[in-house]
Amino acid sequence: MAYSIKKNEIIDYPPEKLKEFDIMAYEWIDNLNFTLNPNDCINNADEYISIVKQIFIEDGWDGDGDIQLMWVPPFMLKQGKQWAFTKGIAVWHVKQLEDGTSWILYPKELFENDDKTNK
Repeated sequence: MAYSIKKNEIIDYPPEKLKEFDIMAYEWIDNLNFTLNPNDCINNADEYISIVKQIFIEDGWDGDGDIQLMWVPPFMLKQGKQWAFTKGIAVWHVKQLEDGTSWILYPKELFENDDKTNK
């Protein structure tokens, strides 16, 4: 089998770091076949999920749907960000049941401008 990082290596930051993330709403992500249950990846997933829920609700999420992780491979990122996120990035996602809107929580630095992205 080819090398792959372990599921418990996907999230490499403490729960409190989520409070520094940015949020977006997107219509519609309809392929959820590639999402991961955070409980399969993090020992203390409830701590993370609690913070994610709070952030989503404060932004307008109805509170329904299952919070999942979605992996974005590094080759999908701008070239400068590929070096910062060499493992890709797992974003937090929930699809609202009522209208299908997806709520996504991601690291701010994913879209911040830096010298590498300007080259």
